[in-house]
Parts: sequence; structure tokens; C-alpha cells
Amino acid sequence: MKQAVLISTTKNKSFINENVKINDEKSYHTLELNGESYQTIEGFGGCFNELGYIGLNKVSKDKKEEVLKNLFDKQECNFTYCRLPIGANDYAASWYSLNETKGDYEMKNFSIERDKECLIPYIKEAEKYSEKITLFASPWSPPTWMKFPEVYNFGTLIWEEKNLKAYALYFKKFVKEYEKEDIIINQVHIQNEPIADQKFPSCVWSGKKIRDFIKDYIGPLFEESNMDTEIWLGTLNSPYDDYGDDNWQFGQYNNFANMILSDKNARKYVSGVGYQWGGKHALLQTKIAYPEIKIIQTENECGEGKNSWEYAEYVFNLMWTYLMNGACAYVYWNMVLEEGGISTWGWKQNSLITITKDNSIYYNPEYYLMRHFSKYIRPGAVMKGLKGDFAGNALAFENPDGSIVLELLNPFDEDQEITFNLNEINYNFTVKPHSFNTLIL
Repeated sequence: MKQAVLISTTKNKSFINENVKINDEKSYHTLELNGESYQTIEGFGGCFNELGYIGLNKVSKDKKEEVLKNLFDKQECNFTYCRLPIGANDYAASWYSLNETKGDYEMKNFSIERDKECLIPYIKEAEKYSEKITLFASPWSPPTWMKFPEVYNFGTLIWEEKNLKAYALYFKKFVKEYEKEDIIINQVHIQNEPIADQKFPSCVWSGKKIRDFIKDYIGPLFEESNMDTEIWLGTLNSPYDDYGDDNWQFGQYNNFANMILSDKNARKYVSGVGYQWGGKHALLQTKIAYPEIKIIQTENECGEGKNSWEYAEYVFNLMWTYLMNGACAYVYWNMVLEEGGISTWGWKQNSLITITKDNSIYYNPEYYLMRHFSKYIRPGAVMKGLKGDFAGNALAFENPDGSIVLELLNPFDEDQEITFNLNEINYNFTVKPHSFNTLIL
């Protein structure tokens, strides 16, 4: 008989442990494993951004190490699956690319010197606490001279062979230069939000162009160069819900994931699909049509900088949606931001941790939510199916050591009595109103 422990977090108290009772009776809300096993979980994490590291460097050395340990240590959040940009994103200190020498198709002037100021130190300091971090990277914008119009924000890639070959080389150079810094880039994703013409660094792609770039340029180049770095179809978004009805047709499953994966000459180079928060509408179709391909969630919804408990409950439902639809990793957006969480173009966004105006550290509700998952669900865990009326607010996993982990949200204003029936043993416990809960057996 397994000993069961319940770890609970409410608005007022975090990570309260209690032993779980065992008896013959079942509660009205009874959960059971349904006998199904799903994807293997590879990890949880966040994105390394310049503004996060700049904020982190404003606190004392001890406080900085506390934050890094709480995010990456195996006994804390245990973040093992993280993202970084290729060039500037909307949380870079300023806009840049890794080669702004116009017409340099041979990438002789490619450089990651800028990354040595923030991104590379950020990653290396995180790696001190983590046994291993899987890293994936994507550009927000190509170098401006490779685009029309010639700007970081807005525009598209100039579709000329010499330009496309050079852009594939740009990805290769990025991976190789990071290798020289003893940082392994495990995956490259072709474009952040390819269906978004933004105020911040961005580039619009059609599904057909991503398909052709993969099969004719970056795929063959990585293959002939014997690159271990995987090519992923990501990070996909959907403007149908997120950017207005005018672009609805571009966000559909058939215009991107299926367009690319159904082409055998492109598919052979693609190792997985990364969907950010706007791509959730195509998850199920991708999972059903291509069960062999990995899916990850690449970017949690950003919030509005309020870091409220209510929003954290909303994020639990996002995590449920992505994990139930096949995601093997879930990646938060900004791990750390200064108070206000303002991007370089003025959008206030949420973060796991806030650096306050007096340089103190504040842990936001979403930090506690992410930790409930990332601390207790270990890399290599298998997601298990559940049945019962509380299954819409619960997820189950079996860790590599055989332990069972149950994650539950109580979204109601009242206590809820729950029974988890495992091997005909009833584990009975009560979850507090508006609480995140982890049951470990």
C-alpha cells in the first residue's frame, strides 16, 4: 500500500503538506485511472529573455542565486526545457539581429557578441543548478536586409534563392557559435508566430513557404552538415481568435501543420511541432493525424501584468488543454521581470517572479502553479488517463520511479472532498477553495 501525501497551495498558503487518509468509502468526486497511457513528459521551463536577466542583476547576489535555484534546482521548480530567441524578441533590451551586414550572404559577419551580455550568462547561471536543460530557439525576425520592408517589425523574408540559402546558414551559424560557448541548441524552430505582423520583431510566413524552406534549404543544409540539432515546425500561432477575423484562414490546421507534415520531403526533416498560446486550436487535429510526432507548448499566454490568482487558475486550464492534447513539454514565457512587466513596445505581461522597485523578489501565483507541475512531474513521466467527474480539473502521471502524481485544481468557492481510487484503495482528501493541489503516491 502506497503512502499518499497531498501538497496544496491557496491564495494565502503555499505547499502545505498533509498525509492522506485511506478508508473504504468513496467521495462523490471519485477519480480513477482509466487504463490509458499517453505521451512521455520531457519537462517544463520558461524563456531566457534579456529584460529578465537585466532585472535579475539588479538584486543582490544572494537573492539572484535564490531565484535561479528556485527555478532550476532539481528539488525546486526543476526547469529542464527552455527557450531562447535568435536575435531580438519583444523582451530584448533593444532590437537586433546576429548579422546586420547588408548583402553578407556567406554570413562572414555573423556574431553572437550581443548574446554574451545577457542570454549566454543567463543560461550558464541556470545550468549551475540544473542537471540538463533542453534548449530550443527561434527567431522573431531575420536580419532586416533579408526582409521586405527592411525593418525588424512587420514584413516578410525576401524569397530569392541566395537569400534563402543565407538564412538557412544563419540558423547553422547560430547553433555552431553557441556550441563554442558550451551551450547545446537541441532544436531550432523556423519562426516565432509566423502568422503575426507585429509592432515588435516579427516576420510573416505562409505554410507553403515554411514547407519549402524546410525541404529545400535548412533541412538539406543541416543534413549534409551532420547537425544534431532538430528542426521543428514552430512556434505556431493562430490569428483566428488572437488577431481578428480578417486572417482566420491562415490559422487553420491545414494551412500550416498539415500543409508541411503531409509533404514527405519536408516531413523527413521535421522532428516536432511547437504551438504557442495562440496555436491551441490545431492541437487535437495534429495529435490525431500525426501521433508519432512530438508536440510541445512553446509559450504560455502572457497576461496583462496583473499576476492575479484568477489568471493562474486560467493557466491551469491552459496546461490541462495542452497536456491532454499531446504536449510533452510546457514552457512559460517570462520567468523573471521587473515590476510592471513592460515589454520594449509597452505591453505589460505576467511573469513567474517579479523584481520589485525596491529590488526585492516577489513570487507570483503562476510560479506556484508551475512548481506544482515541474517539481513533482519528473522528465520521463508518462501521462495517464483519468475518469471521474473531476477529471476536467485533474491530470495524472506516472514518474520513472513508479510514483503516481495527481494534479488538481479546485476552481470553486467551497471545499471539495475527493477520492482517488488506485488499485481498489481509496485515498480520501479535501481540497481548499481556489487551490492548486498535488497528490503523490
